[in-house]
Amino acid sequence: MKLYSHTAFTAGNFSARLRLFQLRPLHAVAMALLLLALSIGAAAAQSAAPAPAKARDHVYLLRGAFNIFSLGMDEIAEKLERMGIGTTVANHASWSSLADEAAAEYKAGRLRNIILVGHSSGAMAVTDMAAKLGQLGVPVKLAIGLDPTSREVASGNVGRYINYYIANGMGNTVVRGKQFNGVLQNVDLERNTELGHFNIDKNQALQQQVIREIRAAL
Repeated sequence: MKLYSHTAFTAGNFSARLRLFQLRPLHAVAMALLLLALSIGAAAAQSAAPAPAKARDHVYLLRGAFNIFSLGMDEIAEKLERMGIGTTVANHASWSSLADEAAAEYKAGRLRNIILVGHSSGAMAVTDMAAKLGQLGVPVKLAIGLDPTSREVASGNVGRYINYYIANGMGNTVVRGKQFNGVLQNVDLERNTELGHFNIDKNQALQQQVIREIRAAL
């Protein structure tokens, strides 16, 4: 049994006990304010944390040989950027590395829809890039070719493939491959005498048509 000794009551110890009694509410208030400050700080830190990046749409535009005959790709890209649609413009020879890049972005959840556009050799590269993306398990929402200079075979997981070509010139059709299940359209522009292989990508009416097809796909 623990024994507690009796302490005599004096004015001194009464005053000390009174001060202790008065300090207890102040201590409680201070603790409450401290806890409130900590909770506000935690909430502020949480709200300041960056939100996960939203998946975006992206258009890859592939120029033809030498990067000098397909500058209409740059014009289309500028118009799309002003509409808030992300773009990449590159030479046709970059199609394989671009496919790897696009696949990585798609699988990381940073890309939602992939669209491919190309002119001349770039239109041929569209077919190759779509095929590789299909092998990587990545879908292509829309593919558009402008006057490919050889006959191409469409493959890959492409929702819609539109090939604009000039039959009496350097252009060729795109044929359906065995593994292609999308919609394939070959549009012959032979009757438009203003169009040729080296200006088809720069024609403003056709550029607007390409942009309408892109926006409709998104």
